[in-house]
Amino acid sequence: MKPIAATLVHNDTLQAVCGRSVTILGVTGSIGVNTADVILHARKTYGPHAFPVTALTAGENVAELIKQAKALKPKLAVIGNAALFAALKAGLAGTGIEVAAGRDAVIDAAARPSDFVMVAIMGAAAIEPALAAIRRGVIVALANKECVVAAGAVFREAMEKSGASVLPVDSEHNAIFQVLGGGDAGEAELVTITASGGPFREWPLEKMRAATVEEAVKHPNWAMGRKISLDSATLMNKGLELIEAHFLFALPPEKLSVLVHPQSIVHCLVSYDDGTTIAHLSAPDMRTPIAHALGWPRRVSSPSRRLDLAALGQLVFQPPAHDRFPALNLAIGSMRSGGLAPTVLNAANEIAVQAFLDRRIGFLDISRVVGATLDLDVTAGANAVDLETVLGADARARVAAEEICQRVGA
Repeated sequence: MKPIAATLVHNDTLQAVCGRSVTILGVTGSIGVNTADVILHARKTYGPHAFPVTALTAGENVAELIKQAKALKPKLAVIGNAALFAALKAGLAGTGIEVAAGRDAVIDAAARPSDFVMVAIMGAAAIEPALAAIRRGVIVALANKECVVAAGAVFREAMEKSGASVLPVDSEHNAIFQVLGGGDAGEAELVTITASGGPFREWPLEKMRAATVEEAVKHPNWAMGRKISLDSATLMNKGLELIEAHFLFALPPEKLSVLVHPQSIVHCLVSYDDGTTIAHLSAPDMRTPIAHALGWPRRVSSPSRRLDLAALGQLVFQPPAHDRFPALNLAIGSMRSGGLAPTVLNAANEIAVQAFLDRRIGFLDISRVVGATLDLDVTAGANAVDLETVLGADARARVAAEEICQRVGA
């Protein structure tokens, strides 16, 4: 299996890097807002023309899209919800920014010529826009793990055909990418990604059973959206990241592991058979991996927090509690099963997470729904060979998971 993550190192000068035109898919979420912050910081540092923006997209948050468009001055702004087109047009009237709306317009924005595309759209909805960008053969920064989990083989094939450079932006995968330094991940004996443990790291099962939405989305270290914060609470986020690392770096499941690290300072450890372990450390601030991807293979200035180990004092590590966080086991099992199992896992999890956020099922029911969906034959024996097959399995898994949610919540 070939890796998805880029191994080619471009010899761009810093001036050339800052001249890259940028598209941000999902500019109103936490990753998109942080990307905008890094670009605005770069313009203060390197000049007002650094990282010119081609297109910005958002799903529903038209007010934030208007705000970011006025700050970044893109050529195009797109709102995914077509019903919000009039609001977007009125908000950007007189700016000279082209506006569009609808799902197809988001995909078209990804296909527009630009040098660098940040994929910050949440969930499997990012698959088609991300593929549109990859097929152009440009630098694609992936801050979305779900699309690789659901369609890893499809992404690999598209990258091989186009020659695109795919850079991971998740803090853990970006850390692995930096530690490997363009080397062969196959030389590693073990690659370990860290987990904060989420807000329920020390909670007993009985207490977790009664956990509220507000408690579950209150991440102790990171400022993230509700879905990813909830995935962190179940440890599904870490399971999805294992599958993502499996595809991004062509690592077999037995070379991947998880370690709980409550401070979120060490993001990965790569161990070799000579006894060496190399770790990547940074403060828990997503602007750090975003800046790395934006400037790759150079380093550009970032407004992110700096690490102060003396002030921190100590670093703590512990194994994950597999018995209290079954979502991690479900993800590991799906990774080992391969085929469309990760697609089903991801789709069922998105449905179950939304059902919990809607207060229709309990916290512990999330893993129950995902497990029950995986037990069903929703793939009809198909394998992840093309986008149509993946999207079909995704759709069937969502229907099945919703039916299970209705029974669980009754």
